Amino acid sequence: MPTPDETAAPPQPLGEAEGAPSPGGSAAALPPPPDADLAAPSPRAWIRANASPGPGPRSQIDAAFERGEELVGVAVIGLALTHPDPTAILPRVARALDRALESSDPRLRHQGIVALAHTARLHRTVDRRCLDLLRRCPRGSEADDDLWAYVPRRRLPWWLWRHRLGEPPRRWLRRVGKALSGARGGG
Repeated sequence: MPTPDETAAPPQPLGEAEGAPSPGGSAAALPPPPDADLAAPSPRAWIRANASPGPGPRSQIDAAFERGEELVGVAVIGLALTHPDPTAILPRVARALDRALESSDPRLRHQGIVALAHTARLHRTVDRRCLDLLRRCPRGSEADDDLWAYVPRRRLPWWLWRHRLGEPPRRWLRRVGKALSGARGGG
């Protein structure tokens, strides 16, 4: 027959909250702290509230840019994933990229690049301003890959072609040069 000490639940490891579920069963949720309504929203709640389609979230994202919110790049990613109209997304993606390039924070740059990559993949389009800003970013990013894979190549700039295809062989350039000079010279 087991003693009462042997039937007791094992002690919780240090660092676990009292209301956290234990491996052997679920615990009741803790009540929210008394000042929970004054606390800042969690990043996921902020993204859900600011990245859904409709005119409200887009204006909220614009206001977040004006306030200099840290998570506005993440909200632009959410907008790129959820909004059906690329003409509403691309100006905000460009603004996120522009803001990221002015900052020294690599996370902000990555957020702008990921938003552009999602827009290219889901909507198969890009605008000139985003391409101009992307050119200032290091090559080999998600946006480079998704633009090459999903946007019609005739709409892509020469520098992206050059990055993807590499330098042309010198022998090929000489042949093209000779062919062009021969065609112009009339001989």
